Amino acid sequence: ADACTFESCFDYSLCSITAGFPVYFYESDPLMGRPMDVEARRAIEGSRYAIDDPDRACVFVVLVGDAREEGGFSREAAEKNLRNLSHWRGDGRNHILTYLSSSDADAAKMRTGRAIVVRAYHEAPWFRPGFDIAAPVFPGAEIDPLELPKLLPARRALLASFQGVGRPAGADLEFAVGELRRMQAGNVDSFLFEFSCGGVEETDQNGVGDWALCSDEAGRASVLARSTFALILPPGNDSVISTPSVMHRLFECLKSSAVPVVLGGRVALPFDDVLDWRRAAIRVPLRRASELHFILRSFSDSDVTAMKRQGRELLTAYFGSPRAVLDAVLSTVRSRAVIPALPAPPAVATELFNETYRPITITPELDLDNYETFGPIEPPFPSLQFAQNFSSVLTNSYRTWNEDFNPSTMYPFSPFTDLLPSGAKFQGSGAGFRPIGGGEGGAGKEFSAAIGGNSPKEQFTVVILTYKRELVLMNSLQKLVGLPYLNRVVVVWNSDTGPPMDLRWPDIGAPVHVVKTTKNSLNNRFLPYDIIETEAILSLDDDALLRHDEILFGFRVWREARDRIVGFPGRFHAWDPRNGGWHYNSNYTCELSMVLTGAAFFHKYYAYMYSNVMASVIRDKVDEYMNCEDIAMNFLVSHLTRKPPIKVTSRWTFRCPGCPDSLSVEESHFTERH
Repeated sequence: ADACTFESCFDYSLCSITAGFPVYFYESDPLMGRPMDVEARRAIEGSRYAIDDPDRACVFVVLVGDAREEGGFSREAAEKNLRNLSHWRGDGRNHILTYLSSSDADAAKMRTGRAIVVRAYHEAPWFRPGFDIAAPVFPGAEIDPLELPKLLPARRALLASFQGVGRPAGADLEFAVGELRRMQAGNVDSFLFEFSCGGVEETDQNGVGDWALCSDEAGRASVLARSTFALILPPGNDSVISTPSVMHRLFECLKSSAVPVVLGGRVALPFDDVLDWRRAAIRVPLRRASELHFILRSFSDSDVTAMKRQGRELLTAYFGSPRAVLDAVLSTVRSRAVIPALPAPPAVATELFNETYRPITITPELDLDNYETFGPIEPPFPSLQFAQNFSSVLTNSYRTWNEDFNPSTMYPFSPFTDLLPSGAKFQGSGAGFRPIGGGEGGAGKEFSAAIGGNSPKEQFTVVILTYKRELVLMNSLQKLVGLPYLNRVVVVWNSDTGPPMDLRWPDIGAPVHVVKTTKNSLNNRFLPYDIIETEAILSLDDDALLRHDEILFGFRVWREARDRIVGFPGRFHAWDPRNGGWHYNSNYTCELSMVLTGAAFFHKYYAYMYSNVMASVIRDKVDEYMNCEDIAMNFLVSHLTRKPPIKVTSRWTFRCPGCPDSLSVEESHFTERH
């Protein structure tokens, strides 16, 4: 067990690849012989992987509180308590010992058998790479995203800072500290390196050689808020690779939007077998300390900003709350066991119409003289879901951890799936593709007969949000008659009262689902309803009137830019330096930065992101003002992709003659959007 690797010590027979990674949490803290503390309970509440039946469990989690409390730590007693666990099986296979707080150095020398040890303190002789996990200390509370500092400007008053009390041991560390002192003494750039702090004494009872934190949290945050880079020095003891102090310094760096600079190569950063820390932190050998100033000056503003941004994402996704840390631990073990994440739960649609309550339908009259066909009319067919399910943990692991920042959930579709090259549809992979003119191209007739592009054939779902404007809605639905590639229409009925019994619904040739909502909220238009079976969603206001050719042009463009919002009404926002605020412009302009979702295509993946992942405080603001959900969605997609939306056609706004008043005509509507 001392030489454990994951493959040699993990019992795969307990974890079927199709079982969903069930996790059993022990109800008590066996190492300290006490009930599970409140912080631990808060971390596991609502976990989709938790089960109550240990006989079905893949892994067993032991949550350990602060091992330094209550008169110290007894290694012998803790080892005995572990052996007495009901599912220990003699060697602790598939057990995860997770320390929530700081642990005594003596705990690192425990004999834990085949159990995975997760904590902030590790020593090289007892740390098993690829098996044990270096993790941060569980935070006491969830980070409030509104309290985090801005990422800009890239450069701050201090180029670099460090505050700590310790005794540099070893020639390399002594050399580095000496060079830092000289750097601060004679340089044009501003540095703040403090190796002694008032009121803080050096304490090293266990020979760790760690650097004690200076000041209080507010004082350290004040220094980090003025620092572009923040140094993290290794402990003086060469065998120590991770300490609570190192983890806490890293956490404070990320929280203050300072780029961490780790001196020395032996420090283990949290979850470093799945997280690419090269994108968020800088590692510099101790013997390069004399050239550290030159190295830091070589980073451009764009490099610094990108690292700050990546650090912010890692902070909020994996370190921002007790639940986030625990999810990261479980996802690490699950990824190593090659078990896919659980699928994201969709929003279950409650439909107004059913077998006993059917709407009155009418057949719309078509103007056959002016009717044009822009594509084939086909029965509805869904997009392929979970095409990368069991393969996702092998092929997409890097992206889910370092770009999507959501490894604990698997989504039915992704806008980032790699497309086949253009020749694939003609050479062995043609199933589902519809090249124009069979690959020979063509004029209008051939173009209209096939969807073309480098994605297989697909349809889109129209989602219409409406509130007490029944006749306007019926007029908009009638305009969709005969629309090619239309899978279905989902009408989000935001009113607390249902439609009138005598309301006549046009039969548009595609299914129309009317969904009842629990409250009147603009956020409802972005719920990932289970009845939406296509990747493409066309979001429409109930008074948005688009021609078929415009819709299909937008759909074709979206298919070639699946990760972006593609739509019609453009808007522009920018920083107003004269008034010190954001400027929002709905007038015609040569610049645009948003496409309103009152008439726009977007991928269903972003409905999951908006409803389940985006900070809830944003959705709360949308409800408070009954406004700006389209701005929130634009910012979300651009935040995830670092790309702007795409505007198609010359449409800038929509006018609905004779329509009842809408939210956009209220005097406060425009003001609130600034």
